[in-house]
Amino acid sequence: MELSAAGLDLIKRSEGFRAQVYKDVAGVPTIGYGHKLLNHQSFPDGIDEAFASEILRSDVHDAEHAVNWQVKVPLTQGQFDALVDFVFNLGAGRLAASTLLKDLNAGRYDLAAGQLLRWDRGGGKELTALKARRASEYELWNSEAQA
Repeated sequence: MELSAAGLDLIKRSEGFRAQVYKDVAGVPTIGYGHKLLNHQSFPDGIDEAFASEILRSDVHDAEHAVNWQVKVPLTQGQFDALVDFVFNLGAGRLAASTLLKDLNAGRYDLAAGQLLRWDRGGGKELTALKARRASEYELWNSEAQA
C-alpha cells in the first residue's frame, strides 16, 4: 500500500514546515516537514517547501515500507495512513515493539486503534501536540470500514 493524500496531509499538518534546521522535542536536528538530519546532511541556507516535499516523499517511503513489512493483516487506507504517520513520527522500531502491532496482527483492530491514543508522551510528559496527532490518526484509522 501507499500513503494517500489524506495521510500526507496529516503528516504535513502535524510536522509543520520549517525552512531552517531546528531541534525537535527529542533534541534531534530536523528540517522541512520533520526530516531528521543524517550525519552527512547540512542545510546552512535552509530549504524551500518544494525541496522539503521531495525529502518528505523519501522519508514517507521508508515509513510505508516499515508498515507494509510489519503488518500481517489487511488494512483499510485510513488504517494504513494512520500507521504510516505513527511510524514517521515515532520510528519503525517503536511500532515493531508495540502492543498496537501485536493487537493488530492478532486481528484486534479496535484494540490496536485504542493503542494509538496511548502514544502522547514526550520526555515523560503528555504533550498537547502529540495528543492531537494521535487523535487525528485515530480519526483517520476509523474513517473507513474495517478491511
